[in-house]
Amino acid sequence: MKATTSPRMSSDQRREQILQAALAVFAHGGFTGTSTDQVARAAGVSQPYVVRLFGSKAELFAQVYAHASQRVLEALAAVPPGPDAGEAMGQAYVDLLQDRDLLMVVMHGFVAGADPAIGAIARHTLGEAFRLFRERTGGSEEEARVFVAHGMLINVLVASQAPQHVGDDPDVDALTICTMGDKLVAAARAS
Repeated sequence: MKATTSPRMSSDQRREQILQAALAVFAHGGFTGTSTDQVARAAGVSQPYVVRLFGSKAELFAQVYAHASQRVLEALAAVPPGPDAGEAMGQAYVDLLQDRDLLMVVMHGFVAGADPAIGAIARHTLGEAFRLFRERTGGSEEEARVFVAHGMLINVLVASQAPQHVGDDPDVDALTICTMGDKLVAAARAS
């Protein structure tokens, strides 16, 4: 009987596999709390292979962060211009909350923004979200600022697990509910 072997992955497929594993590992440990060895184990490859493909941990994180940020921007850019664009862009961002790893990496990227490459990605993401809101809605700079700030506050609340801890602190509860609304809080608690 002949043993069956699975087909070899191309270098692009292997690279994507490592990036997906790195997204999950960085989401939980952040930039400083994650090693390339942890990423390698999660991806089922050797640590020297990860370093050979990506260089340093900072370069790997920058690529993961760029990919996560791009997903956010693509979701916002997919909304067509018009009178309902602001609400649709908000919903597009809320839909991304389903991928907790994605949004945790986005949060970690803002924290790791002191690294020049990561800081550049963070600034670009914020600027693009601001521009896209104004372009899609025709809104003012103030309205765009509020949209971006609201999204960041939602991300902070989700990252700090505020929806899962409703009932622990009445002031945080009030902030969470007035920021996210009852339906979104319930959805975040369920996920």
